[in-house]
Amino acid sequence: MPVIAFGTYASDGREAPAVICDGAVYDAGALREAGLHVPHGNWSNGEAARFLENLCADRSDWAAIAEGIRAAAAGGKVRAVAGQARLSAPFRPGRIFCAASNFVDHADEMGTVLAAKAESKPYMFLKLEDCVIGSGEPVRMPAETNQLDWEVELAAVIGKRARHVSVADALSHVAAYTVVNDVTARDMNVRGDYPFKFDWFQGKCHDSFAPFGPWLVPASQIPDPQKVRLSLTVNGEVMQEGTAEEMIWKVNEQIAYLSTIVTLKPGDVIATGTPTGVGMGRGIFLKRGDVMTAAIAEIGEITNPVE
Repeated sequence: MPVIAFGTYASDGREAPAVICDGAVYDAGALREAGLHVPHGNWSNGEAARFLENLCADRSDWAAIAEGIRAAAAGGKVRAVAGQARLSAPFRPGRIFCAASNFVDHADEMGTVLAAKAESKPYMFLKLEDCVIGSGEPVRMPAETNQLDWEVELAAVIGKRARHVSVADALSHVAAYTVVNDVTARDMNVRGDYPFKFDWFQGKCHDSFAPFGPWLVPASQIPDPQKVRLSLTVNGEVMQEGTAEEMIWKVNEQIAYLSTIVTLKPGDVIATGTPTGVGMGRGIFLKRGDVMTAAIAEIGEITNPVE
């Protein structure tokens, strides 16, 4: 559990920015009013880019800030959000860049033959804003699919513009990390009516196909993103377990590569690939009523039912 994270909570029909400390949810505005440090920007209300830019530049001691929140709570100056409040997606990124076949064992289970890394480059595709849902929200299974699948991934959230950045400098452009589940309709990823064999837009970009959250962990709390541990369960049964050390293209290499094509901007998200254990490799798929929990030990978890 990170000492400090930033999320969005919904209560009484409105959404507001939250600071999570020791798992407790505090209203960010209330912490500011109490004199506690929160980076500027209301990320729940269209100011995510501004907030992430500020967070990326912030060199605060988050452990000390957490101690200040604990002391303020103990003294009655602030209190955790109570009642019917629930966490939503921390914000709604307009662009989610996704890395395909970025773990060797996952490529093997999918029957994907990869070129040597020295002769290759990352393979990226996009998910869009309407794919994003928060923990607790349902993944809506299209009627056209019988092969709905899961993919837990580490998500790097950009906080500083990046264009033609070096691998060595790439991580300095990351404001935060979180969890994403790259939900996929495998049977809709392929087509026979065109000479182009694959249609990843149709298979991966349906509304609700990117559970995202539960919150944003400042990048300084995860100094080496390749050390994080990923897992995913379906109805409590472990399906995926792995570490980001198994990636072919590391997080910094993906950022550097993308920056040769587009200008990465604050608020962009990079979903960095999934370890082995997806449904396609097992010959089993999601059905309505199933519940997925995608987790990264150093960040948190998101749970989503299928309907």
